[in-house]
Amino acid sequence: MNEKYESQMKKGVLDMLVLKLLEKEKKYGYQIISELKEKSNQRFSLKEGTLYPILYRLEDDKLVESKWGEAVGKKVPRKYYVITKEGQSALKEIEALWQEISNSVSMIMEGEEHE
Repeated sequence: MNEKYESQMKKGVLDMLVLKLLEKEKKYGYQIISELKEKSNQRFSLKEGTLYPILYRLEDDKLVESKWGEAVGKKVPRKYYVITKEGQSALKEIEALWQEISNSVSMIMEGEEHE
């Protein structure tokens, strides 16, 4: 039962986390998967089949853009994702909303009264 709740909670924050990882520099899919896993202490261990629909949705919403990088030597060309100005604005709004939700959940879980 724990996995069911964990999965539902994770789904709600993946867009925000992907945008956050793209905030400072462009990244390719596997790089995003690796950083999510590493920076979350293995909590967000995504498969490509989970990440790419998120990236495509963010691209459809004009929050990220994708561009193919050059093939260097024997390496295969990679598709890089970069956050757009709209994506940066959306990230700020999502982060503020996340803080509000997180604070409200904490108040309920800790049993605090708010006047």
